[in-house]
Amino acid sequence: MSTRAESIAQILGDRIVEGSIAPGERLPSEGKLVEEFSASRTVIREALHRLQSRGLVQTRVGSGSYALTPPADLSGDDWLAARSGSERAELHGFRIAIEQEAAARAAGERSEEALAAIDHALEALAEAELPNTTVEADFSFHRAIAAASGNRYLLAALDRMGARAIILPPARIAAVPRTASADAVLHSEHRAIADAIRDRDPLAASAAMRVHLTSSITRRAET
Repeated sequence: MSTRAESIAQILGDRIVEGSIAPGERLPSEGKLVEEFSASRTVIREALHRLQSRGLVQTRVGSGSYALTPPADLSGDDWLAARSGSERAELHGFRIAIEQEAAARAAGERSEEALAAIDHALEALAEAELPNTTVEADFSFHRAIAAASGNRYLLAALDRMGARAIILPPARIAAVPRTASADAVLHSEHRAIADAIRDRDPLAASAAMRVHLTSSITRRAET
């Protein structure tokens, strides 16, 4: 086991946990990492493998390594890239606008089939353990709500944001297994959204979604 590879993996992992490398963002190329860390390609590959085993990175053949989970295969979406803190705040504001409306519409339009999909996603989120599977399950929950809205444009907007729309608290990314306190808070927030949709209460669903998304950005800002 290479001590150098572990050190590089720790540095890159810290960037992911801190949010300087956002969910769905591609890590620098292997060549750039070799240059940055003055390390061999073998050491860099070992560092990336360690990040993969911890669920912090997924690798897409021919495309590169991505923080937590790759974005959808959609072209022309560079305008959604949020590289600075201010850009991430703008993206999150856009997400709040989209998802509040999606939740409200889902409460009014949802079918039993759509509600079952939301519940299934919520169960998968509760069972997810590694950071990358947590991000995937979290996104699936929000996507199921957008699908339940019956508005294809809201669904398409969320699909285009993809994994980069998800903001996890550092405790949920860095700790494996996850911390009970982080789990309890997030499960409660997600459950409140699902319950409001189940009760066909658009105002409550919209409010619960806003509370959840606002709390997510607040938790990130507090780190």
